[in-house]
Amino acid sequence: MTSTTGNGIPRRRSWSGPAVFGAGFRPFFLLAGLWAAIAMALWLAMVAGYLTLPTVFDRVTWHGHEMLFGFVQAAIAGFLLTAVPNWTGRMPIRGWSLAALAGLFLAGRIAVACSSLIGPVAAAIDLAFPLTLLAALAREIVAGRNWRNLPILSVVALLAVANGMTHLDALGWAATGPLGLRFGIAVVVVLITLVGGRVVPSFTRNWLAKRDALRLPALVGRFDAAAIGVTVVALGIWAFAPNSSAMAPAMALAAAMMLIRLVRWRGYLTGAEPLVWILHVGFLWLPIGFGLLAATSFFSTVPPSAPLHSLTGGAMTTMILAVSTRAILGHTGRALHASRWTTALYGLAIVSAAARVGAGFMPDAYTGLLAFAGAAWLLAFGLYVAIYGPMMLLPRPSAPSDAGSDARSDARSDARSDARSDARSDD
Repeated sequence: MTSTTGNGIPRRRSWSGPAVFGAGFRPFFLLAGLWAAIAMALWLAMVAGYLTLPTVFDRVTWHGHEMLFGFVQAAIAGFLLTAVPNWTGRMPIRGWSLAALAGLFLAGRIAVACSSLIGPVAAAIDLAFPLTLLAALAREIVAGRNWRNLPILSVVALLAVANGMTHLDALGWAATGPLGLRFGIAVVVVLITLVGGRVVPSFTRNWLAKRDALRLPALVGRFDAAAIGVTVVALGIWAFAPNSSAMAPAMALAAAMMLIRLVRWRGYLTGAEPLVWILHVGFLWLPIGFGLLAATSFFSTVPPSAPLHSLTGGAMTTMILAVSTRAILGHTGRALHASRWTTALYGLAIVSAAARVGAGFMPDAYTGLLAFAGAAWLLAFGLYVAIYGPMMLLPRPSAPSDAGSDARSDARSDARSDARSDARSDD
């Protein structure tokens, strides 16, 4: 059974199978949370000397690979599989097709973990997921003639390229492993810069407007476009020429412009709602990471791990938790409000990132801080799976709530923001 929009475009097809395969966010946000916890537990066991995986990657590279191309990529898949039907007006990918995508993702995790046993086949299995996802999403956008959002699929394509670089290095075919990880991180940071620049001020404006606030976030404009441009250039230099003399000034300028954007979004007025302020905290990790990257060129006391984990354990992780928890609540018909337990998992994620960044500055306390950061991470994602796992596994509640109107308000506000941005770009 299919429902339609007001103009007759099909939007949904009934699905009578497991609820977890009823929408793209369900399996992939769940897999992201589960793999974040499992991969971290495996990594801590490897660091402690209790475990050795039969993988072609050394343990540090395996950790970075599985966090980026496992945890983060699963979250991106959940976001895109949910967003694309809204962009195109077409029916979402669901049912057994969605289950097959989830199966490819899981197969990739197993293949990488056992890659020393199966050789190049592991790379083929691992890359099958992003390439299949890319083809499926491109088909939907092209069929829906939603050309405006087609470029965002480049994120999936570029992540596949970056992933391929790490596999080439692991197989001894090309020395592209470090470049692949830097490039992959840069791609995700650009995505956060672009999407975060839309949703953070939009959702903040909605929340403040409902409380009749006199000061609202600044509208997206030319300064934001300039900041994004500087960010892309800085990341390009870091990814492809990290030892260039231009890296530090580009990173410093990008950090300053990001901070200005963040102040203009007035997150300091949202302390009463964790579901909103966590978006600002997530974005704040970007200028911290960029500032630390700039500092590495001038101060030998700044360890390379500090900016790296600011961008990954800080920005990526916090933004994934912020966006996914909000999306799950809205799409399952619940009120857009963070419970105490959700606030606790946010706090644990922030503490974990801060401890991991700080560990590099304190060699004497490094082992203890690493263990503390790992424990806080496991608790954060344990809570995430415990709270939000049932929401993704079970059908949407039939009882009405304010979530539907809140979610529609967010969508309308985002659409108006996009329209204003388009209008200004046409001037």
